Amino acid sequence: MTLGFGIPRAKKRLSLAPMIDVVFLLLVFFMLASQFGRDRAVPLAMGGAGTVYQGPPRLVLVTAEGLRLNGVPVEAEALAGQLNGLTREKTDTIILQPDASASLQQLMDAAGLLTAAGFTSLAVME
Repeated sequence: MTLGFGIPRAKKRLSLAPMIDVVFLLLVFFMLASQFGRDRAVPLAMGGAGTVYQGPPRLVLVTAEGLRLNGVPVEAEALAGQLNGLTREKTDTIILQPDASASLQQLMDAAGLLTAAGFTSLAVME
């Protein structure tokens, strides 16, 4: 390409440095913004661990459709209240059993719900 006087104009090459800077800025932004919440630990005892089971049955079955307390369907909001009638203390063992159709998230939601209600002795049974 020439300017009006027959002198060829040099082609400019695009510099990749600004694009690399932008990519690194986006990378840092998404690394910092990706932590949505704090991780919580829910203490669980596996079957066979812990103290001797005493008192009435307290089996919470976690299914894809919802929760069942001793085989009876129960709403998540009412679960803690119904378990209060079956326990003497908040340290009494409550057994959580996930159904084959239940996801790990549903099991952890149920455990988190019980932990938030003050129950401290949860056992997971396969």
